[in-house]
Amino acid sequence: MVGPRSWVGALFNRSSNKRNEKFSDYPLSPLQAQRLQRLQERIQVPFDETRPDHQEALRALWHAAFPNIALNGLISEQWKEMGWQGPNPSTDFRGCGFISLENLLFFSRTYPASFHRLLFKQEGTRADWEYPFAVAGINVTFMLIRMLDLSSVKPRCLPGINFAKLLGEDEEAFDVLYCIAFEMMDAQWLAMHASYMEFNEVLQVTRTQLERELSLEDIYRIQDLPAYNLLYQ
Repeated sequence: MVGPRSWVGALFNRSSNKRNEKFSDYPLSPLQAQRLQRLQERIQVPFDETRPDHQEALRALWHAAFPNIALNGLISEQWKEMGWQGPNPSTDFRGCGFISLENLLFFSRTYPASFHRLLFKQEGTRADWEYPFAVAGINVTFMLIRMLDLSSVKPRCLPGINFAKLLGEDEEAFDVLYCIAFEMMDAQWLAMHASYMEFNEVLQVTRTQLERELSLEDIYRIQDLPAYNLLYQ
């Protein structure tokens, strides 16, 4: 690895976040607007390695990934086993903030079978040079933020508007969508017989597929997305 900026957000430095202005006036319900604002506030929280709650969340992630292996410290060569780029994960979080750690932790707790299957690359014919799990997870979070137009006051694209509807039904919709997107990315990785240098292409294909699913007319809950079935409890 050659540093966090080489991976975190690398794809989106080269791709545009297309917006369809005809959706800019779509009215949000009070509940949708409230939950969207809460999500946007989460996105603004940077990872702070000096905060005890952020340190605890990082330790909890390690324990979820390797419950039988003691962690030597928050700065340790052990973190590379999870797919961080160096001994200090905080340097990777600079690309996407605390929400990317929250997403990984939610994945590990809510869908532990899926989490461990992807972490340990347990299915499919794997590449000799695999994607690093943890940093790939940060990229998935960053991709979703851009795809759903969450940096705007309210989404101005069809997938983002439809996602706001899902958020109105389930406040954890973003976290669940993250788990779905991670599974979709791994499925695309296997289908494309990809290797390390093709990760950005795989993530772009994943984004396109997810945009299609979020544009379907009969999606009323996050569980209605076709790719939801990829998740293992």
